[in-house]
Amino acid sequence: IIMITGHGDVRLAVAAMKAGAGDFIEKPFDEEILQNAIIAMLARAGQAKDKALDRQHYGDLMKALTARERDVLDGLLLGHPNKTIAYDLGISPRTVEVHRASVMTKMSAASLSELIHKCLLARLPNS
Repeated sequence: IIMITGHGDVRLAVAAMKAGAGDFIEKPFDEEILQNAIIAMLARAGQAKDKALDRQHYGDLMKALTARERDVLDGLLLGHPNKTIAYDLGISPRTVEVHRASVMTKMSAASLSELIHKCLLARLPNS
């Protein structure tokens, strides 16, 4: 939403932004100001759509993990090393390594930081 008004003040602008307006323009305005506002809003809408698609995609990948892979993933997200995860789950560290490799493959993550990013994005609430 782009709010355009001929009788704006700070209070009205703040209220409009809190209500979800993406921009607030006072009349009279230059055509370029409106064009720039529209371009900015379309860019934000595209980014929001991309983020929603990523959230859905990564959520679907997480759902494809087995229960044990989810357990290992939860340990990784808590920052635990393989040995701690193994101890907590009552399995060998080698088994944790196997599950960790499977998680990385299924989530298409090349690094632990990428895996964490994808998981955090998947768990974000819809906005």
